[in-house]
Parts: sequence; structure tokens; C-alpha cells
Amino acid sequence: MPKLLPIVEFLEHGIKKPIWDCHMCGQCVLHSTGMTCPMTCPKTLRNGPCGGVRENGHCEVKPEMRCVWVKAYERKESLPLPQSWRDHYNDLRPPVNNQLKGTSSWINLITKRDQVTPAGWIVESPVQENLRAKE
Repeated sequence: MPKLLPIVEFLEHGIKKPIWDCHMCGQCVLHSTGMTCPMTCPKTLRNGPCGGVRENGHCEVKPEMRCVWVKAYERKESLPLPQSWRDHYNDLRPPVNNQLKGTSSWINLITKRDQVTPAGWIVESPVQENLRAKE
């Protein structure tokens, strides 16, 4: 498998970059964002618009650019996507694990590497610690 990694990464980037402006985050969510890469958002927001969307649907950071999340919503509604993909649009997505940047999301999906929570990302609150201590 290690010998195939560069080939798969080359193929994935070669297909996804020209079509969806893929940024090779390693955790692709195109299927749940109307085939719109959320990493093209200047703020790289993966869970919807920032609140700064202009009335004309353009980005507050790059006014000449259409808001990625406006495009995602429009595409979700207009493209012939499976209903199950449309249903994922409002799902809460975890933050990007930047350790996966530049890797193949296809390989990461198969190996479940994209589902691993990096050390330090989950912190128990004092309430959770108290409950655990009482057990």
C-alpha cells in the first residue's frame, strides 16, 4: 500500500482540484456540502457560513467571491445528488486535522485515519471529571 500512496494522491488531486478546487485537506466532505469544497472559504469554515455573508451572497473577506456556503446550498438543491448526501448538509463536521493536509482523503477514509481524534482535542470538563470520580 505505501507504494500506491503517491499514485493515489496524484490521481485524487488531479481529479478533484480542477473540478472542485480541492485543497487536499485529507478529510473530504464534498458529498455533504453540495460538491463544494469548504476549504475554499477564506476562513476554511466547514460548518456553514460565518455570519458575514453579504446580501448579494458574496464573502465578507473576499467581496468579489461568492460565499462558499451559499454555493454549497445552491448546489445541494440543484445537483442530482443522492438524498442521503443532501441530508448530510446540516451535519456538524469536526474541525480539520491539519496533520492530514496533503494526504489522500480516499486513503484516509479507507484506513479510517480521518476518524481519529488527535491527542489533546478532547478535554474533559470539571463536571465530567466529577461524575467520573463518583463512579
